[in-house]
Amino acid sequence: MNVQPLILCGGSGTRMWPLSREQFPKQLLSLAGESSMLQATVQRLNGLPLAGAGLAAPILIGNEEYRFLMAEQLRQIGVVHGGMLLEPCGRNTAPALTLGALLARADGDDPVLVIMPADHVIQDEAAFRAAVAVALPLADAGRLVTFGICPTAPETGYGYIRVGEPLGEGASLVEQFVEKPDQATAQGYLDSGRYLWNGGIFVIKASVWLARMAQCRPDILAACEAAFAGRQQDMDFVRPDQAAFAACPAESIDYAVMEPLTAAGKNTGEVAVVPLDARWSDVGAWSALWEIGDKDAAGNVFKGDVLAVDTANSLVMASSRLVATVGLQDVVVVETDDAILVADRRQIQKVKDVVGQLKAAGRSETSSHRKVHRPWGWYDSIDCGPRFQVKRIVVNPGGVLSLQMHHHRAEHWIVVTGTARVSRGDETFLVSENESTYIPLGTTHRLENPGKLPLEMIEVQSGSYLGEDDIVRFEDRYGR
Repeated sequence: MNVQPLILCGGSGTRMWPLSREQFPKQLLSLAGESSMLQATVQRLNGLPLAGAGLAAPILIGNEEYRFLMAEQLRQIGVVHGGMLLEPCGRNTAPALTLGALLARADGDDPVLVIMPADHVIQDEAAFRAAVAVALPLADAGRLVTFGICPTAPETGYGYIRVGEPLGEGASLVEQFVEKPDQATAQGYLDSGRYLWNGGIFVIKASVWLARMAQCRPDILAACEAAFAGRQQDMDFVRPDQAAFAACPAESIDYAVMEPLTAAGKNTGEVAVVPLDARWSDVGAWSALWEIGDKDAAGNVFKGDVLAVDTANSLVMASSRLVATVGLQDVVVVETDDAILVADRRQIQKVKDVVGQLKAAGRSETSSHRKVHRPWGWYDSIDCGPRFQVKRIVVNPGGVLSLQMHHHRAEHWIVVTGTARVSRGDETFLVSENESTYIPLGTTHRLENPGKLPLEMIEVQSGSYLGEDDIVRFEDRYGR
């Protein structure tokens, strides 16, 4: 048996605003530890008892917008991925899994896929690995295995799984998938002891998933096969054909396959569930982060530089400066460079209304942070005014910006740390610490970091227009 982790990295970045954005969704954030949620997910299977089976490098399925961020986060933890599929557009989890299964089978192998969303928190990873070990032989034998989260409350925000006949070894048949209940129904589910939360984690053999798609949703399978057949390889990225994938219906794994196979007593053994009691959370709102966080004596969860007086049962997160609270209770305060959220913890789901208003107003705070990540590093717009802008720029070792030119601005570069290799017109020269150079308006130029340490510099732009769309690229290593 070969085991293939498959990480689903989709997400719109709205429920955890202002930390998450469209170009920086929550799976890229470090919300419940030092590692990002993506990094924690990738490392979650480390130490899995495989009994002779092989664990393959993870396949990631994500969005074009943050492809370089995903790759950089894996590089930071020393993980080499087994493929990174870039969805041309969002089509929910069933098409994403189908593309992943096609890639996993492309070399003739037929691994067991461990399908994990990248935005979950699992605090007891040993319990998770034990549950995976139970699921693997079931999946290798042809069953579709899902994990049912042991419920801790009558939660109305999750779908549920009704547990059927036991299969032994800690697994059971799925009797039925049920939709999100109202409060009274959820309490009845909890009291019965027969229901688990539907956590959206699966263990399925690649060929079995494709066969069930052919049975239940041949239209989705055909669209994904066409998109995969027309794929292009771009550096480390696999790009399915855009038009073929855009024509694919959007559907979840549950709606496409799991529910049809278990509806009205149809499950004759195909779909199994393994209970998972591992302190799981999908961190669907800031209140969930408060619930799983380490609380002080007053019930507070703090992260960053926080000073609290007479504050109780609150979540306060500071990213860039001191945040002080006085006389607050049951609140969420989240501070970033360019936005601050203050909300009643019991009404935190309404943050989506804030994001909706920002989008309607065309505000950039919905899409990106002040600190913008690029494949070569990042920049932070630290000041701006009429006809000028100041940026802090960090270029990773070996990073190379595109060969480019600006029609409306000139640039002054001051190196703070490291050494820059600068191409300016027909010249190429080095700029070291405490040295500077000037790029006149309309001059072709390129910036590189030839060293082994990050290059940090200050850029001062001056001109009549300073927007990011005033970039004419002639050459670009990253295919932008």
